[in-house]
Amino acid sequence: MSDTRSSRPVTTPRSPEGDGPADTGARWPLPEEAFWSEAADPHGVAPGERTEPVPAVPADRRDERPEPKKEPEPPKQRKRDPYLDNVKFVLIALVPTGHALVPTLAADSSRALYIFIYTFHMPAFVLISGYLSRNFWNSNAKTNKLVDTFVVPYVIVEVGYAALRTALGQKWSLTIIDPAWLNWYLLALLFWRLSTPVWKRMKYPVPVAIAIYLFAGFSQISGDFSMDRFFGLMPFFVIGLVMQPEHFELLNRRWIKIASVFTILAAAAVAIYVAPMAKLGPFYYKNSYQDLDLSWYMGLGLRTALLVCALALSFAVLALVPRRETWFTDLGTRTLYCYLLHGVPVLIAKEMGWLEFPWLFGPLGVLAISSTCFALAIVLCLPETRKVFKWVLEPRLTWLYRRPSRS
Repeated sequence: MSDTRSSRPVTTPRSPEGDGPADTGARWPLPEEAFWSEAADPHGVAPGERTEPVPAVPADRRDERPEPKKEPEPPKQRKRDPYLDNVKFVLIALVPTGHALVPTLAADSSRALYIFIYTFHMPAFVLISGYLSRNFWNSNAKTNKLVDTFVVPYVIVEVGYAALRTALGQKWSLTIIDPAWLNWYLLALLFWRLSTPVWKRMKYPVPVAIAIYLFAGFSQISGDFSMDRFFGLMPFFVIGLVMQPEHFELLNRRWIKIASVFTILAAAAVAIYVAPMAKLGPFYYKNSYQDLDLSWYMGLGLRTALLVCALALSFAVLALVPRRETWFTDLGTRTLYCYLLHGVPVLIAKEMGWLEFPWLFGPLGVLAISSTCFALAIVLCLPETRKVFKWVLEPRLTWLYRRPSRS
């Protein structure tokens, strides 16, 4: 039934977004009679109390059925970008390779590949981490991950590797504030993400980050809480933080891809050339100029050159990674497991002497180590691996957080 006082129902204008009334210049809230109808009245109307005539339904419309209301379509889930997952898998596959090459660095071939990898693989990973941190603080679920996927796994991995080293015959050593081996990345990323609001408020975040990176070399920064790597890789995180999707689209141009091929080939040639004489300290992005036995101007020059080379190689690799879905796209969604777990087989192989066979000290050994580590990266990024270790590396601590209040 409809109210006979009006020939058509009164509708409330909505805003273009559909989340509230539009501003039509009328007084808000509107008077009660603008909304009232018998159907909407919570008390209803008792039989026999109606005093107004009920409008007759035309004969030609009596058999018509009211059109069913269309249910609103559920919001479409935002599809993951296969390109970024491809990038993450390519980069994470280089991590176990770099660690496994250490026992064979006396060979120039291993040393050349090691220098080539360490020039850009972690800078590129930090850059992607910065890009994915742009909207980190806009979500309660992502903010909770500061504990779920950083603090808790950090403590568990520290204890786990300490126990593994002891089982392999080393002395028990556990210092939570000084991350062991590969665990530095969790703490550094935690502090980079905590600093995100500061960078987003700056007018010129990239020049400021580069200046801090250069002047940090004058101080012998402790490795406690990964502060040395925090400052040493800071520009890459901030550059990723300010990048937009259109910047990645620029890398998809043909001439840039061609230039990227030549950049990688030139970098490989330089790595082979400098391998016999180059020190490895600068490629860890953490040592001070004093630790590297450099004067202040040589230190500034070296850090500047290393920054330029790392960015050039990082963007070259980003330009050449496929943008469509590939066989390894899904593997790129579970890179955390490869990063935190690959140290177990690599550490066992080192301690057992499996990486010190004479035939590994040469190009054939480099190929064997690289191929084995690539296969290891695939295994550690499989969904089955996540299923086994998820309770440790991605614990769901919902009991720890307050539920967001509904206003």
